[in-house]
Amino acid sequence: MSWTDERVEMLKKLWGDGLSASQIAAQLGGVSRNAVIGKVHRLKLSGRAKSVSSGAPKTKRSAAPRTSSSPRGGGYSGGGGGGSRTVTTVTHAVGATVMKSEALAFEEADQRPIEDIVVPISKKLKLVDLNENTCKWPQGDPLSEDFHFCGHNSEENSPYCKYHARLAFQPSSDRKRSR
Repeated sequence: MSWTDERVEMLKKLWGDGLSASQIAAQLGGVSRNAVIGKVHRLKLSGRAKSVSSGAPKTKRSAAPRTSSSPRGGGYSGGGGGGSRTVTTVTHAVGATVMKSEALAFEEADQRPIEDIVVPISKKLKLVDLNENTCKWPQGDPLSEDFHFCGHNSEENSPYCKYHARLAFQPSSDRKRSR
């Protein structure tokens, strides 16, 4: 597909009408959304026209704020800000340019009891020193000479020690709750 004069004029018209790059690509056919965006930038077209009813900037908040919690669930506390955050998307217009920004609000962490967690000090085993009873948790950059494995006694039917197994295997109920 090549950009003929007719297709470029159609692109300019649709862009001026305020259609998205995906909608323009669908109407033109044979081009991707990214091809439309690239052509718009090469033509140095201004931002799409948006109707603003008053001179004051509009502020629109999304209906349901997104929340995300700490990626580590199940009683694990890394010690720093394990609370959840609320992300609110705010849209405002400046001239013909519409800008979106996200405002973050942090909530207090739920106060679940924290188990005594002991972080094992690595025994710094090399690959050739591992056996079926040692923790195979890698530590460091595999390309560096300092690369090693944890080396503590592993749990039965697990390649990792108790601490690293908790990091590697997250209960499904915690995964669903964090979404």
